[in-house]
Amino acid sequence: MPSVFVQGRPVDAYPRLAPEARRGKVRRITETGEGVLHRPCRDVTEFGPDLAALIDDMFLTMYIAEGCGLAANQVGVDLRLFVYDCPDDDGVRHVGHIVNPVVDAAGPSGRRLLDEGEGCLSVPGAVMDVARPDRAVVRGCDRDGAPLVVEGTGYFARCLAHETDHTEGHVYLDRLSRRERGDALRQMADRRDEVFARRAANVEALGLAGREAGNP
Repeated sequence: MPSVFVQGRPVDAYPRLAPEARRGKVRRITETGEGVLHRPCRDVTEFGPDLAALIDDMFLTMYIAEGCGLAANQVGVDLRLFVYDCPDDDGVRHVGHIVNPVVDAAGPSGRRLLDEGEGCLSVPGAVMDVARPDRAVVRGCDRDGAPLVVEGTGYFARCLAHETDHTEGHVYLDRLSRRERGDALRQMADRRDEVFARRAANVEALGLAGREAGNP
């Protein structure tokens, strides 16, 4: 099996950071409680250089924050779009972006729910168990408007579901009980400063201080 899939297709080799990141700027990541995270995003209807530049910025911002996925509303942009660089449970790396994503409804057989740890760059420092299907199929299009289908299993399926949730105005806290949500917010309060310090250190380590479009 190939070790890397880009936009759902196997490739022989791929750099450590997606090429888009080399063109991007670091944007501020929104946090839970900000309105843009809690309402459905608008469909992308214009494809062109502005969308491509946003995708570049999102890739770089995701890497700086040490994430495996990032939705547009997590950088304050009210559009249905996310980027990802995420392994599945077999160690296969999946890299790409999806515009106007829709998760296929679960079929009548075969999909198990896995209750495993999940975090979010917009809930910095918190990790909670969240039930997600062990397989996900997401349909949408790429930055040029061409149809796209991406399928994932295990941890990558979790990533696809999590990021599509963002485009619909949901954060993973919405899937928790009131008590669990309180636990997550306490984790965030305890660890937020540490997370932000690490993001700032990553900006310095990559020599990107002059390429910030906002605070990491």
